[in-house]
Amino acid sequence: MRWNRFLQQFVVRWYWIQQVLVTSIAAAIAWEVGDKAFTNGGLVAAVVASLTVRSSLHKSAREGVGQIVGSSLGAGAALLALHYFGNGLVTVGITVLISLVAARLLHLGDVATINVPVTALIVLGPGLSETTASKRLLSTLIGAGIAIALSTFAHPKTPAGRTIDRIASLTDRCAVLLTQMAEGLIDNYSIDDAGRWLARARLLSEEIPSIRNQVIEARVFAKWLPASRSNNAEKLYLRAIAVEHMIVQTRATARILYDLRLNGGVRFELSQGLGALISTASYALTVSAEDFRFDPYRGTKDPLTAEIRYSADSITSIALADHEGIATGQIARVLGVVSSTIIIADSLDQISPAIRNVPTPEAPANQQVLSLSPIEQARSWQVRLYRLIPIKIRDSFERTFN
Repeated sequence: MRWNRFLQQFVVRWYWIQQVLVTSIAAAIAWEVGDKAFTNGGLVAAVVASLTVRSSLHKSAREGVGQIVGSSLGAGAALLALHYFGNGLVTVGITVLISLVAARLLHLGDVATINVPVTALIVLGPGLSETTASKRLLSTLIGAGIAIALSTFAHPKTPAGRTIDRIASLTDRCAVLLTQMAEGLIDNYSIDDAGRWLARARLLSEEIPSIRNQVIEARVFAKWLPASRSNNAEKLYLRAIAVEHMIVQTRATARILYDLRLNGGVRFELSQGLGALISTASYALTVSAEDFRFDPYRGTKDPLTAEIRYSADSITSIALADHEGIATGQIARVLGVVSSTIIIADSLDQISPAIRNVPTPEAPANQQVLSLSPIEQARSWQVRLYRLIPIKIRDSFERTFN
């Protein structure tokens, strides 16, 4: 029994253990390769490999490129500073300053922004010269390359597999929270109950950037695979958008129920009807999550959503028929719950134009790693530099080559 409990500690932490093992192996290989390539080149390669191994091949590749470019800019600035100011605090300050500015211009994430000056300082450590600096920069390239190659093994599943798990997990969490709301409505919930639901719904909504990053990673990864895999990644992308809508509506429902209780609630029959409606939506989400795990790429039409819409129509009729006995604001809140459950049904079926026809922006810049690719960065700076040229010279240049 004790042995089983001991093994269980490793099983439940295997996700983290695998990342630790991959990072350790990447650092060890980078040390060996870097040391074979250059004298004392293993340290820089191992440090860069440890900093670059991330949760996905996509992130590691983009961060590795950004780290190399940013470190090169920082190291180049430091060599100039060394030439004019010598090896001292001014050189160190300029190295860190230029590295941080370069990381900002490259739109690196928070972690990579710190990694760039760290790597630049290691590159320009003791025994600085143009020769050693160039060798350390090459060691940086070796470390980043090894980290990128091994990062694909940092997870037990593919990007698509991680996306499927994430979507199913968030769908289940929405279902559990909706079940608690439904039971609370049937049992005449208190304001404290509503506050706890709203707090949990807020935490749930904070998961939206993570699911968006994960599904974008799956799309990018699928571009290197057969067309069928790419089509499946697009299906996962639409499903992730639908889950995002479900999370938003779950939070909206929690907020409405809080306001509903804060303003005195509604009569028993209407409260029971709302509970039944939310319970139907919760059950549909639970079944949907189970089916999605079994076959994530099947058709999205769910027969349970018809029950949601039927219950929604019934609650709407009851609320409007009893408008004289209910305050106008409370009727609006009841209809708000009805509207949220209908949107959840539409999201399960993926029939809403809001899901298919409205483009969804990528994850926020502070959640991304190298949010703009090097090619896009180069085009952006090319346009900016071109605009600095006087208009007369530009016109003359265009007439010459057009």
